[in-house]
Amino acid sequence: MAPEHTHHRLSFEHTIASARQTMVLSEIAHLAIDSFRAAKLRFALTALGMAIGTASVILVVFISATGRQFILNEINGIGTNEVELEYSGGGAGAVSANQDDFLRFDDERTIDEEVPAIAASSVVLNMHQAIDMGNGISKQVLVLGVEPQYRYVRNLVTLDGRFFDDEDETTHAKVADVTVPFAIAKFGSASAAIGKTFQISGLPFTVIGTFKERVDTFGETEIADQTILIPYSVARYFTGTDYVKQIYFSIGNQSDVLDAAKQIVAAVSIRHLPTSLYKTYTLTALITTARVVTIYLTAMLVLISAVTLAVGGVGIMNIMLANVRSRTREIGIRKALGATRREIRLQFLMEAAFVSLFGGVIGAVFGLAVPISIRAFSDLQVPLPAWSVVVGLAASTAVGIIFGTLPANRAAAMDPIESLRYE
Repeated sequence: MAPEHTHHRLSFEHTIASARQTMVLSEIAHLAIDSFRAAKLRFALTALGMAIGTASVILVVFISATGRQFILNEINGIGTNEVELEYSGGGAGAVSANQDDFLRFDDERTIDEEVPAIAASSVVLNMHQAIDMGNGISKQVLVLGVEPQYRYVRNLVTLDGRFFDDEDETTHAKVADVTVPFAIAKFGSASAAIGKTFQISGLPFTVIGTFKERVDTFGETEIADQTILIPYSVARYFTGTDYVKQIYFSIGNQSDVLDAAKQIVAAVSIRHLPTSLYKTYTLTALITTARVVTIYLTAMLVLISAVTLAVGGVGIMNIMLANVRSRTREIGIRKALGATRREIRLQFLMEAAFVSLFGGVIGAVFGLAVPISIRAFSDLQVPLPAWSVVVGLAASTAVGIIFGTLPANRAAAMDPIESLRYE
């Protein structure tokens, strides 16, 4: 007798024996497993659809989480704890000739004392100066008078040399940090600019470093392509006043940014005319928007990938309907020997759930293999969305149960007499 025929006969005899008494859940599970052993290829092909669907869900969540992390890292590079203070108008009756009540250097010191959440700060004095670029060419270049802490507040990266420090500020040292485009235009290269001297309004300044912003701010910055940074204590002598364009603050804790911004406005308003207006700008709203957008994007992509699970569910339903049809006599015998409709229904539901869960496990393994491989074989610290595995497995099991309900109900509703007559 052929081994396959022997296996089918033994499985059928086991079904008859098990139907003589009310079955417990473990027996129903054994019956489901026996049916899979009898049709391994059909079982594998059915589970394949669920594996693809589950892997799709996990990979979609991984891609969305990676995009979210990239966006937030870019925003963090600009400075999520940063608060920018600017004068926005008003001040009728001010002592200045143009009736503007600009920010002053002393405002920064007062605000630092009255707002304890501030970790660092710097004023910004904005000027444009004619710089000799060589060969008789003179060019207007942006010159910013800032304090040493400006480097930390604005997340600047020093590429060559160093950034001027407190000693340079105190001694009014005529030193400068420049952007790479300016260093190339003036001295030929960034490294060649270090130690070289150039003049601003006849005063010699020595280049001690080159810098750039940590991330591209797409023009939303006070730093131009060619910019020179010099100590504020030196820059103020070019204007002859204590007025500054902006004051930047870095808040120690990101959760305190909004409260600190309100306190900063309150502190500076007391020092100026009642009609003067001052505004603060933070990235808090941008961060919140980015998080909301990524959450909705993830949800949308997961719903799209869920279509794959639905397709797998349709496959399960079709296979299970064919399975019910091919096992009509078996169902009739079991009912004739006392199996209840509930037991028949539960058996076929469990088979559908097992198929979908098995496919879900295989899909979860392949879905996690991608981020794990990237983390193992590269320096990229991509997120590992473990919760997506739980979602994927739960979804695949639910799909199996939902799409397995119709075949299970059809099997349970079969008439035992008609089933025994089925050829």
